Amino acid sequence: MYNKAKIYLKKSCPYCEKAKLLLKKYNIIYEKIFVEKNNHDFLKMIQKSGRKTVPQVFINEKHIGGYDDLKLFLKEK
Repeated sequence: MYNKAKIYLKKSCPYCEKAKLLLKKYNIIYEKIFVEKNNHDFLKMIQKSGRKTVPQVFINEKHIGGYDDLKLFLKEK
């Protein structure tokens, strides 16, 4: 199943909040990585995902994408 997730996010991002709520709804435990003041983690996120926007969600080390991608992955309506 979905054992472990990481979410790269910013504090002032509404889609990041929505993604966190969706992960909670599915009881997916996640690690939050804030990138707005951490250039190292921001660059790591870009390298892993190929994207510069947040949130970026990874489940079991697989890149899922942003909030809309997460909704599709979890088949959320």
